[in-house]
Amino acid sequence: MAAAESTLMVLGWHNVEGTWCFPAAPGVGTRGLTRQLNLLRRVTNIVPLRSALQDLREGRPLPPRALAVTFDDGYADNLTIAGPLLRRLGIPATCFLVPGILDGDVVPWWERLGWAFARARAARLAWEGHSWELPGGGNRAAFKEVSALLKRRDRAAREAAVDLLQDLLEPSGEYRHREQFLDWDGARRLGEFMDLGSHTMWHCIMSQEPPQAQKDDLAQAREQLSQRIGGDFDVLAYPNGTRADYDDATTTGCAAAGYEFAVTTQGGWNTADTPRYEIRRWVINPERAELDLAKILRDRVRAA
Repeated sequence: MAAAESTLMVLGWHNVEGTWCFPAAPGVGTRGLTRQLNLLRRVTNIVPLRSALQDLREGRPLPPRALAVTFDDGYADNLTIAGPLLRRLGIPATCFLVPGILDGDVVPWWERLGWAFARARAARLAWEGHSWELPGGGNRAAFKEVSALLKRRDRAAREAAVDLLQDLLEPSGEYRHREQFLDWDGARRLGEFMDLGSHTMWHCIMSQEPPQAQKDDLAQAREQLSQRIGGDFDVLAYPNGTRADYDDATTTGCAAAGYEFAVTTQGGWNTADTPRYEIRRWVINPERAELDLAKILRDRVRAA
């Protein structure tokens, strides 16, 4: 492994408190995130993501055990819970935002689907040759299986499938995504607590979209965020972010749109040799408190 002074660890969160997609008992996420951040502050040196990546790229040393904190999607509790907590602890962070969600044009499919399963009145789901029993409170295993299948579709096909699945599940009530996600005003206020980055225009799985659509999406996202919030927005996070979720057309589109860096969800340490559009990052769940950090931090501290 490279010397500790030339490595950067990046961690990523989404929501703080439980959601339809990421259920948790009330208060557990806030307590868990607080414990996680306090632990990180004790055993690592937390640095701003963009400047740390620039230092790596230009050969400037980072502090020992350098770590950057990130959040994805623009959940409302990033503003109401995470932002004030980060400020109180003196921790810099970056949140990656989706203009389509901020506009209200994109209804986050993963949360809508989680709601439909959790509120399902149907006793059984039969869909595309698959079948699942749905006990009271839905079926988390079925939700995860269906979600994985939907990630391998383009945006239009996925939205059509979610419409159909909602009809088949017969959920009670109505899903209101604005209760869970920020609008533009909230995003601007979030900028008082965190640096902001791009998470694409429509939160598509980029590799599932045609090359020109990817190029247009990436450029439009950066332009919209810069115009409506202000700033450069030259750091991107790929939706989902595994190696299957972006391709050569994606990285070409990143360069064409002027992004300096793009962040994945592939775990690992970043060095000067890490490709700038494949920055490694571990995703953390707040409700698991220190458990999700234990092995990562153990190996990181040993490298110091």
